[in-house]
Amino acid sequence: MVDVSEAVARRMSVRAFRPDPVPGALVREILEAAQGAPSGGNLQPWRVYALAGEDLAALKAQVAATPMEEPEYDVYPPNLWDPFRTRRYQCGEDLYGAIGIGRDDRPGRFRQLARNLEFFGAPVGLFFCLDRKLGPPQWADVGMYMQTVMLLAVERGLDTCAQEFWARYPGTVGAFLGLPDDHMLFSGMALGYRDDAHAINSWRTRRDPFEAWGEMRGF
Repeated sequence: MVDVSEAVARRMSVRAFRPDPVPGALVREILEAAQGAPSGGNLQPWRVYALAGEDLAALKAQVAATPMEEPEYDVYPPNLWDPFRTRRYQCGEDLYGAIGIGRDDRPGRFRQLARNLEFFGAPVGLFFCLDRKLGPPQWADVGMYMQTVMLLAVERGLDTCAQEFWARYPGTVGAFLGLPDDHMLFSGMALGYRDDAHAINSWRTRRDPFEAWGEMRGF
């Protein structure tokens, strides 16, 4: 059994999956167990859709034929500033460097970005939605639910990649899912078995030292 520390250490944004199917019963088990995630006032604001097989293939085909749409929110603030800008830049350089895509290879970078539309080859695609009248505290609650899903997936030998990329297709995905009009798409997530042989899974994002972001007082 994987303990929590091991699950946190193993979890990463996997961007290449094996095609092996994941049993529906296992996916449901993870999603139901994740209900133990905290939410303010126990609102449980998340609404979750899991797609696989023909349904997932149909969505991917539909989105592939659809131009990017106006997102309902900015995934990153405009004109990102440091230290956040540097962290994001370094993440991108490490990612593309792992698969031999140079800084000036814009077509190569766009092709890799488009892999989001394929859920990076994962056999399961998850979508996390919430009532658009809810506010930032409930967005945080959905994020905690997603993190719980990711750690439970690791415990069961699976891996994930959270994809706010899907915020770029709110209308198409919402219509496909039959999402109620008062709900919005917050994020997608790829779920499946990691392809350890793929170079893109050979690196890990960097982390700043504790002193860069933390303080301890009164101890």
